[in-house]
Amino acid sequence: MSVLVLVLAVSAACCLGFGFVLQQNAAQRAPLGDFLSPRLLLDLVRVPRWLAGMGLMVAGMALGAVALGGGELTLVEPLLATNLLFALALSRIQTRQPLGPQGWAGLALLAGGVTAFILAGEPRGGSAVTDPLRHWLIIGVMVGAALVLTACAGRSRLTWGPTLLALAAGLLYGVQDALTRVSGRRFSAGGATELLTGWQPYAVVVLGITGLVLVQSAFETAPLRRSLPALTAAQPLAGIACGVGFLGDRLRTDAGSLAWEAGGLASVVAGIVLLGLHPAMPQGTGESGRERALQRR
Repeated sequence: MSVLVLVLAVSAACCLGFGFVLQQNAAQRAPLGDFLSPRLLLDLVRVPRWLAGMGLMVAGMALGAVALGGGELTLVEPLLATNLLFALALSRIQTRQPLGPQGWAGLALLAGGVTAFILAGEPRGGSAVTDPLRHWLIIGVMVGAALVLTACAGRSRLTWGPTLLALAAGLLYGVQDALTRVSGRRFSAGGATELLTGWQPYAVVVLGITGLVLVQSAFETAPLRRSLPALTAAQPLAGIACGVGFLGDRLRTDAGSLAWEAGGLASVVAGIVLLGLHPAMPQGTGESGRERALQRR
């Protein structure tokens, strides 16, 4: 495992975690009428705190892209999941809540799960799958699931909606990471001409904007604890599926390694849930989406 890839991935996670907290602080004050609408971004772009959060998010995505250029998706994605640790750190400063047993347990599960998965799986590169059917099947399943989750969220936006939107965004971001790696390979092979003649970089932009609208809609309707854990859990799982499914990433497949890999991923998800539900996660400094909706009736 490259130390540079490790540093880049963790730095990306730090920027993403801080950026998500700042974005939610601003988005929870946005009009509910902008739910799942690009108008939401136009409203938020006038908020300095949201712009700061977006700047950090863009920096995190850029660092993550560089990390993906030098490391396998199955290695980088679990490291990016540690963004929740940094989100909790900033949230603790805002709320002044102690870490407590729940926080320490979540931290241990998340960090231990990432370590167990990487050490047991020993992610390494391989030849990308050339069968286009396999590419489109995996991408189609991820995007299709995101569409179904978004449709369901639109019907229950003040209950399960934020969680479902975050899950959908996480799936799209996982696919985006995979296509970012493919774009990097095309650029390395043939420069800008090779990159721009493929569909992948344009899909990266579309997935990024769509995921951003979903995330901000989740942030505006509920506290961070109801959206960020789902986002943080879904993205690495989708990315790992794409990495193994069509990018050619390889993991150890003997029985013992598979057991540790599965246990590591389960530990990551459990840690994400515990940290996401920690009292330090901001509840919102203004009226909640539900309260605003009730006041407008």
